[in-house]
Amino acid sequence: MIAPDWLGVIARSLSGTILDVLPIVLILGFFQLVILRQKLPNPGRMIVGFTYVVIGLALFLVGLEQALFPLGKELARQLTDPEFLGSSRAGGPLGWRDYYWVYLFAAAIGFATTIAEPALIAVSIKASEVSGGTIGSWGLRLAVAVGVAISLAVGAFRIVTGTPLYLYMIAGYFFVIVQTFFAPKLIVPLAYDSGGVTTSTVTVPLVTALGLGLASTVPGRSPLLDGFGLIALASLFPMITVMAYAQLSAWRSASRSRSINHQRQRQKPER
Repeated sequence: MIAPDWLGVIARSLSGTILDVLPIVLILGFFQLVILRQKLPNPGRMIVGFTYVVIGLALFLVGLEQALFPLGKELARQLTDPEFLGSSRAGGPLGWRDYYWVYLFAAAIGFATTIAEPALIAVSIKASEVSGGTIGSWGLRLAVAVGVAISLAVGAFRIVTGTPLYLYMIAGYFFVIVQTFFAPKLIVPLAYDSGGVTTSTVTVPLVTALGLGLASTVPGRSPLLDGFGLIALASLFPMITVMAYAQLSAWRSASRSRSINHQRQRQKPER
């Protein structure tokens, strides 16, 4: 693409982003000036901030259309190529076991994008501050990343096999409901939020591109019927892994306390 074409793409994305952000500006201005009847604090800084937001969103959308979506589709095509999977040597049709590289790639990309997710970083830092360090920032991020990795591997398996999405969702949320009764109450709201914050700026574009790419290249699959649903799974499994992380931490803490009490009991002098 030559430079004038790039400028046209960026200009169209910028104008569309301005129209998308404009209602937010109007609502905030209406409530601030009409309902609250207060002057805007630091109007110059707010204008600069909104300008950064508009430019950043516009460039981000251009990057999605020109790089991330085509990259996800191309990677999915290469990973599902029969020659790469080895069906040409075996001489038989592909089975779900032959797509193990697809499952590994989905898990790896899910883990990596979640670790880099800005929304999750912000939530984990705040959770650590509010809990006084009881909830570790890195521990929470790793727990959510493992959940997203599992969800994308399962989602890739669902696309390859063509099984209905609702079966996974029903089974997953049934497990979440049961797990909620046994998880520490402190972690339950945070676990439920973790499923939402991870499906944000970095994760969603790559996950969507991966799902659509797989559904477009796996024989017998429809991009519309099978290509979507990965994000729903990516919101589900982090709830399970975060509550499991809290349950494991509580079990280790209780085990350590019992060990310390046992040692103290043994060290008490006999009367």
